[in-house]
Order: sequence, then C-alpha cells, then structure tokens
Amino acid sequence: MTRVVAVPPALSLPVIEAAFPRRLHPYWPRLQEKTRSWLLEKRLMPADTVEEHADGLRYTDLMAGYYLDAPDDVLQAIADYSAWFFVWDDRHDRDVVHRRPAAWRRLRGRLHAALDSPQTHLYHADPLVAGLADSVMRLYSFLSEKWNDRFARHFHAVIEAYDREFRNRTSGVVPTVDAYLELRRLTFAHWIWTDLLEPSAGHELPDAVRKHPAYRRAALLSQEFAAWYNDLCSLPKEIAGKEVHNLGISLIHHRGLTPEQAAEEVRRRIEECISDFLVAEKEALRFASTLADGTVQGSELSAAVKRIVGNMRNWFSTVYWFHHESGRYMVDHWDDRSTPPYVDNQAAGEK
Repeated sequence: MTRVVAVPPALSLPVIEAAFPRRLHPYWPRLQEKTRSWLLEKRLMPADTVEEHADGLRYTDLMAGYYLDAPDDVLQAIADYSAWFFVWDDRHDRDVVHRRPAAWRRLRGRLHAALDSPQTHLYHADPLVAGLADSVMRLYSFLSEKWNDRFARHFHAVIEAYDREFRNRTSGVVPTVDAYLELRRLTFAHWIWTDLLEPSAGHELPDAVRKHPAYRRAALLSQEFAAWYNDLCSLPKEIAGKEVHNLGISLIHHRGLTPEQAAEEVRRRIEECISDFLVAEKEALRFASTLADGTVQGSELSAAVKRIVGNMRNWFSTVYWFHHESGRYMVDHWDDRSTPPYVDNQAAGEK
C-alpha cells in the first residue's frame, strides 16, 4: 500500500518505513464497507457523520494491517469492535470535557454489565451499550469459554482504567511516569489487542505459552510502541489542551523536562522499544520453534505462535501509518481544535 501523506520529520521513524513492510488483509475493501454499515445499523454515528468521516478515520485500515491471517468473519468482528472502541473513547472524552460524572458512572456500570451478559444488552437504549454487546457476542463465538472469560477480565480492567483517567482529568492530576505507564497499558488495551491475536490465528494458546517470557515480552513491546507513538504524535495538542495523560506530559510535570526535551525522551523510548522488539521477536520465534515436538498438536501450536508473532510485527507499521492517514489526528484541519468533527455531541447528551 502506498503512502497517502508525508510524515513530519519530528515524527518520522525511518526504521519503521524500512524494516516493517506494510500490508493490508485482502478482505479490507469489504471490511471498510461492512464496518461503515455496522456503525449506521447500531446508531453509533449519525448517517451524515458516517458519510463524511468514517472512511477518512481509517479505523478498518488499522485492523486490516494488524490481523493479517484472520478469517474474514473474525477480522470483521475485530474491526467492528475497534470502531466501537474509538466511539467509546470519544464519548469518554466528551464526558470529561463537559464535566458529566453522573453520565460517565452510568455508562461505566452498563458497559461492565454488557460485557458479562451481552445477550441481554443487545437492544439497550444507549447505542454504545448495545454496540458493545453485539461486538463481544461475536468475539465470544470463536474460541472457548476460558478465552471469553479472559477477554472479559481484561476489558473490565480497561473500563476501570478509563474511570481512573476520568478522575485524573477532571481533578487535574498528572500521574507520575511509572503510574502513567501502568495506566496506559490498560487505557490502550494492550492485552485486549494481544488476546485477539488468538482467534485471528485460529488457535487458543495455553497459559504456558501466553505467559512465557519470550512471548509476553514481544507482545508487550509491540503494544508499548503503539501507545508511546500515539503520545508523541499528540503531545503538542495535549499540552495546548492542558491534558494530563501523556508520557511527555508526565515527564514535563514530574521530571522537570521542557516540552522539547520531553518529546526527545519519548522518541528515544520509542526507538529503544523498536530495537528491543527486534531482539524479542527472534526470541519469540525461537520459542515457537521449540513447541514443534513431533506431534500434530505441537506442530499446529508452533505454527500458530509464529503467525501471531508475525502479526505483532504488523502492529508497528499499521499504527505508524494510521497516525498519519487518519482524520482522527489531523487537528490542524478541524474547524475547532477542541472538538473533533466526527464527534456527535447531541447523541452523547450534551444538547
């Protein structure tokens, strides 16, 4: 896939452009069309917003560049869930900006309930609750109940992390660097996107594989890159908006760095993360090879882990280009830098 926009020098990472080739799942054109229809069907965006902004936000590009080995129905379920996640993130942001703690508390409780019992929330009056129920019902259909329970456990933790972020933002608390990094792993849903590598590979991994240091380190580094690169790209906007959740802002507030020094430090950590992943990737692939023990089961497990590690690598390129192609980050083109043009304030109860 060819580059759509130029990358600003301050955000350019030549190693990604050179060593992490970008590809898209062949199902992508259909994926984009069906996710657009799903957003309309579930009333997650108004028709005019979908028409004007959905394709330009490139949500399906992000998933189609990551889960390359996924069956079409699995990729579709993941892409719809991902689009839902972005809509949820926008609702959370509006609840913060407009100081709506009661609305956020109600939504938080309903999302927890929908995650535990999606079948009873499919027709909930709040489209965000119904949309979550629909997407997780589909995700729960691919692997075992044990995987479903793990996914739910991980996402319950994400919802609670969003609650901590809500409280930090509304009270002006800037987390320390270490506290921020821990919180970011949850608000960025590191383990959710990692869990979804398994249905994409058509293979549920035993705990001994998922928790093996070689596998876990490669998985964590791929996700850390995404979260930190997002922070680097959004740092100027979030400083201007008096945000409190950004690695650079924590470095400024708690380590006494200037904005320029903070950006340099975030970039240094990102580049180190890439280098560390290239080492961890080799270790994870060596570990995958040891799983082929001469049995059919061992051979299938080994192949699945190798596919998953390959998709961890895909996360680097798809995240990188997403940040420079998605309208979600083109703040300079918005009429109001504080209000994304794709946010439906009325549906969120502001008017």
